[in-house]
Amino acid sequence: MDREEFRRHYVDWQRGRISRRQFMQVTGLGLAAAVIAACAPSTGASSSAAAPSASAAGPSAAGSATPLASAAGIDPMSDWTPPKGVELGTELVITTWPNYHDPKTIQQFTDLTGVKVELNPLGSNEEMLAKLLIGNTGWDVLVPTNYTFETYGSKKLVEQLDVAKLPRLTAADLARYDQHLLAPAYYPKGSTALFGFNKDWGTTGYTVNTKHVTKPMATWKDFFDLAQTDYSGKVTIHDYQLTSIGNALVYNGYSFNSVDEAELAKAEEVLLAVKKHLFAITSDYQPAMKAGDAWIAMTWTNDAVQLHRAFPEIEYIIGSDGGEIWSDFFAVVTGTGHRDAAYAFLDFMATPKVGAKDAEFHGAPLVDSLMVDLLPTSVTSNKITYPDKAALTKLEFGTAELLTNKARADLWARFKAA
Repeated sequence: MDREEFRRHYVDWQRGRISRRQFMQVTGLGLAAAVIAACAPSTGASSSAAAPSASAAGPSAAGSATPLASAAGIDPMSDWTPPKGVELGTELVITTWPNYHDPKTIQQFTDLTGVKVELNPLGSNEEMLAKLLIGNTGWDVLVPTNYTFETYGSKKLVEQLDVAKLPRLTAADLARYDQHLLAPAYYPKGSTALFGFNKDWGTTGYTVNTKHVTKPMATWKDFFDLAQTDYSGKVTIHDYQLTSIGNALVYNGYSFNSVDEAELAKAEEVLLAVKKHLFAITSDYQPAMKAGDAWIAMTWTNDAVQLHRAFPEIEYIIGSDGGEIWSDFFAVVTGTGHRDAAYAFLDFMATPKVGAKDAEFHGAPLVDSLMVDLLPTSVTSNKITYPDKAALTKLEFGTAELLTNKARADLWARFKAA
């Protein structure tokens, strides 16, 4: 089914011309359920992987796409300059995650190019997918997570990168990237067709305000149990089915990526039990933690760094019983109205000096080894950003199936509606 047909069925369902069941039947159960769940209003008070390694095997040379440029390219230590003779326009829309870009980096790009950047933060890849499928987003650049490329590539929602427009991303530059973390952006899997490149990577754990949280916490079992008892009303979880369902599965001793019906039923029991005790279901939890309205929050690495920087008593815990490891990417939205500006921005962010400086703000670990080398010791020695490998051994990357899995999408819709 192409995007236009999907959009037509979506409008019919939204306007009551067909039922939810009919919408799911004609568009594909899993995908439709994911869209419905992603578009549902927020409720509540507010709205096994290996550690990254530079020696990990990269994609094979198989595939029919044009190979990446192999020229030596630009000195990676040089400053970025706008492409000559290219009219970049005056605006660019980037759909990304909350608290994820240094405003100074964005302003630097504007100062160099005259392009005003609008950051459009969303809280889940499902929401991004739903809006892309509906169409007419006006988005130019997307910041998707590793497990989304199979869907985005197959549905042509992001485009294969035009490497001629990315002089900072030659084969020599990409050789500095951790190939294990870069690999998901090659679509089809194992080909040389690149649809994105890494912004950074991280983990999903939880932050605790140790001024208020005195009970020992180390696991997702601790998180969900204490949310219902000692710290009722002071806990937030993500407004994001991947992580909230995944961590409820880990609570029960199951895989973060499970789609087993019996195991999902157990996870749903946990989520429904904790819901009435939550302060909020939100992917933008920094304000609540900083204000003291929440004492514990399901958290991504970058937010944990920023919270701890502002309030040293806020500490980060990676569940010793499992959870998620992830990597986010820069990609160009198919049909962008500002294509040259989009590529200029990607090339800007691929510049080691720029990426490293931006990371000092957002706090997530980097994938380009040269960018890592440019970071100050205060960043590379931070155990929130670069935890010991032992802390990562039980973590899992999300799998492609989860973006459109019907069982998990239905569970999340029931949870949000309860």
